[in-house]
Amino acid sequence: VSIDVAKGDFVVLVGRSGCGKTSLLNVAAGLVAPARGRASINGKPITAPGSDRAVVFQNDALFPWLTARENVAFALRLRGVSPAERARRADQLLALVKLTDAGDKHIWELSGGMRQRVGLARALAAEPEFLLLDEPLGALDALTRERMQTTLLDLWTASEVGVLMVTHGIEEALVLATRILVLAPGPGRVVRSFEPGFSRRYASGEAIRTIKADPAFAVARSELTDAIFEGEAA
Repeated sequence: VSIDVAKGDFVVLVGRSGCGKTSLLNVAAGLVAPARGRASINGKPITAPGSDRAVVFQNDALFPWLTARENVAFALRLRGVSPAERARRADQLLALVKLTDAGDKHIWELSGGMRQRVGLARALAAEPEFLLLDEPLGALDALTRERMQTTLLDLWTASEVGVLMVTHGIEEALVLATRILVLAPGPGRVVRSFEPGFSRRYASGEAIRTIKADPAFAVARSELTDAIFEGEAA
């Protein structure tokens, strides 16, 4: 498997369970070492987690005893940012994920979608070069999931970070990705690559519902679905 992710890319990994999507993301995060080959960032080997990469999982890893603002500020505290600047920057990031009025709420007071937005804000507080997302929207209901897709695109457009994401959602992959890699198992490998272009259309001002209603989107969904099934059979 050979994958390159540059700053400004939004690369999405799809494929059935067991094909190695999360394993690849964990290698990029520095949580596991590759069995063979090498993983590097800016030419330097990845041997451990680092501040240049932030990870958001399906189940949020927030501190329930802290408020939303304090959770976001925690990442800034680790960087040695002053208390006043931490609060100011945390409020900016909460506004970016559309949680301006939720800063004083504790995590247990927030919905699943709101908690994931806090997690994204905290990840961005570390000012990473790359954002690694392991099915962050998988546990959300359909309506919340669509709203979160637009939030992700807004964050990606505003921050210009490189994104590597794992998802089982075909429409989600098409909406978000600048590049989709279809993986197949036995052993894990990339069998197809797509560059759908719908995320760029959203970044240019087109509404996500309009994009999904485009006949070209239906064609792309069918092609991606076929590629996943073909990969399973290969």
